[in-house]
Amino acid sequence: MSDEPDKISTSALAKQLDIPAQQLFATLKDYGWIQRQNDSWLLTGKGEFEGGSYVDSRRYGRYIVWPRELQNHRLIAAIESNQRITAAGMQRYYPRLHPRQINRALAELGLQAHSILGWELTERGRRLGGQQQESENSGAFYVTWPHEVVDHPVIHRELNKQSDSDRSAAQPLPEDDLFAGQTAAPSEGVDGHLLGTTLELQVCNWLYLAQLAHAYNRALPVEEALFADFYLPGASVYIECWEEPEPAERLAIKLKKQDIFEQQGLSVIAIKAGDREQLDEVLGRALLKFGVRV
Repeated sequence: MSDEPDKISTSALAKQLDIPAQQLFATLKDYGWIQRQNDSWLLTGKGEFEGGSYVDSRRYGRYIVWPRELQNHRLIAAIESNQRITAAGMQRYYPRLHPRQINRALAELGLQAHSILGWELTERGRRLGGQQQESENSGAFYVTWPHEVVDHPVIHRELNKQSDSDRSAAQPLPEDDLFAGQTAAPSEGVDGHLLGTTLELQVCNWLYLAQLAHAYNRALPVEEALFADFYLPGASVYIECWEEPEPAERLAIKLKKQDIFEQQGLSVIAIKAGDREQLDEVLGRALLKFGVRV
């Protein structure tokens, strides 16, 4: 497929409109002109009707292009480039993340800090255009950002890394490789821990961004060489991640550890594979039972 000189890419169109590229991609998705499939954007029937087509590039692969005059389309012209955005609004671009996770990620980058008043803007966040706001209903503090913050390379990298952790995390090894190590290619968490499974990666990132000190592969307080997936020393709470399906040998070890937790009266939280989509709610509620507020 040859280049089309009278058409421009979505990113180039966003630049002409002076809006963040991610905002335009999300808006075109909302309009039903494009759709996300795996890691690629695809045209819909509506998008083709509006003049969208594909270009194949050796450098960039296949991508969508639009007529240059599309910037005059009434729907495109209606996009407000000066609109401000909150963590809840940023969820539109990172639908796998809860607003609390986004707020914590922004705090980890030093752009805001959590206090009894809510989320308070830091000087570094102010330099990125953040503005301190106060809720009229509750009086809680929160921060708004210029919409282009979603295109900031560091913020996009960190949020995208967490949002895509399902795809980037390594999967458990086959049963016969169990004692050779947890994975052939461990995935690195935000805090530098090398995690063995998708679920462990998500839990580790959640704990770190919630500012909870935690150990990974911590030995249980018994003579036998058994290791908990995670241990929170501040609350004396263990966390076990149950993947699905579990290899037979790993399942046997999991069940043995479960007996140890019961015999020793140790506090433990079991996180199952089905919890990954509601991890913020599941972990938050479970930790609250042990007096840990996040």
